[in-house]
Amino acid sequence: MMAKKIPQNTNSYSERAILVGVEISNTSGNFSLTDSLNELERLAETAGIIVVGSTTQRLDRPNPQTYIGSGKVEELKMLVNELNANIILFDDELSPRHLRELEKHFGLEVSIVDRTALILDIFAQHAATHEGALQVELAQYEYRLPRLTRAWTHLARQAGGGGGRTGSVGGVGLRGPGETQLEVDRRDIRRRIAHLKDEIEKIKVHRRQYRRRRKKYGIPIVALIGYTNAGKSTLLNQLANANVYVADQLFATLDPTTRLVYLGNHHQILITDTVGFIQKLPTTLVAAFRATLEEITEADLLLHIIDITHPNAMEQAKAVYEVLKEIEAEKLPIFTILNKIDLLNDPAQAQIALTQFPNAVAISARAGIGIDTLTQKINEFLFEKMHSVTLRIPQRDKQLLQSFEQLGRVDRVETDEQSIIMIGEIAGRYLARFLPYQIDPDFLLNKRISSFL
Repeated sequence: MMAKKIPQNTNSYSERAILVGVEISNTSGNFSLTDSLNELERLAETAGIIVVGSTTQRLDRPNPQTYIGSGKVEELKMLVNELNANIILFDDELSPRHLRELEKHFGLEVSIVDRTALILDIFAQHAATHEGALQVELAQYEYRLPRLTRAWTHLARQAGGGGGRTGSVGGVGLRGPGETQLEVDRRDIRRRIAHLKDEIEKIKVHRRQYRRRRKKYGIPIVALIGYTNAGKSTLLNQLANANVYVADQLFATLDPTTRLVYLGNHHQILITDTVGFIQKLPTTLVAAFRATLEEITEADLLLHIIDITHPNAMEQAKAVYEVLKEIEAEKLPIFTILNKIDLLNDPAQAQIALTQFPNAVAISARAGIGIDTLTQKINEFLFEKMHSVTLRIPQRDKQLLQSFEQLGRVDRVETDEQSIIMIGEIAGRYLARFLPYQIDPDFLLNKRISSFL
């Protein structure tokens, strides 16, 4: 396809990028090619890069050497010269080979950057705590290690260091006999990765201890989740009268924030604002942020915030569900919060959207619309309503049955050699810990029918 130039007064920007989007036949995604490139442009702006042009291509399969076709490579060379660009930004993650071959074609004056490297760079800019900086640095090194070359020149900002995209890996020691500089760099990066993993493991242990203390006091934990820039921090500020940083940009807040919220009737909850999700979230980032994402998996209730005004609201919601599945949190109780209804031209749109989600509430976190309804629903779910469950508990986990008996009401129990089948009711604030054992309520009926056949 033809390239697109974006006419702007960009002389003051030192980092000027051309976006490259590729649509591969027989592959499916939540976003169209155009919508995905529009999001990539916003990511570039968040990273402080000005976009001066874009180009797209449809292929049956990626070129094994340069990802895009040879003709598109030549077209990009002309665009780089014409638009005075110094970054070529791909909307997909490039393999180490793709990066090496493209760097050969464009030389050291032009940085080849893929979507993953860009997101990692944004996270590095926004990591405000020691924990966040460690997690981002680990993700960066895990990404860089297989891609390390002598021509490494792009997006190597150290987490929290702000040293620009110089590509330095740092910490290079003395060479052994016969070692190349790349071997030394790889060895030092592996050593740094091992150290970062040890530090993050200590944080995980501390977080587990902190969560055990919170559970000891019996205060339910509610996690805010959603696509980046959906309004999670604004909702936290509204519910908790907090002062969490809010900005109209992707990944404005990165580090999790927890606040105590009073719901009335002497009920209180802890609400945690978590990192925003995005399509094509780098796997290295998910792995590095596992300790932070455990805040989601340990929650008693999830509030999924959706920007109902966004043209890709449904696609963004699907991307969030995919990440929930990846971190094994998709079975947790969830309320869908349709945010920013004050910006809708037709308020009826919100009512139509409500029918597409179970347990949905329409609000404006900024204007305070619908907040009372939301807090009432949270209060009812966690404290006032009993929820029916049918559980299949392994015989070796009898303590789980005893725990349920203490927290809820057991209506019926049946046993076999392997498991205990239990029907009962429990309050919403305790429901999440038993959901991994939940089965279809018709299981007992089907079991009895089969015994007569």
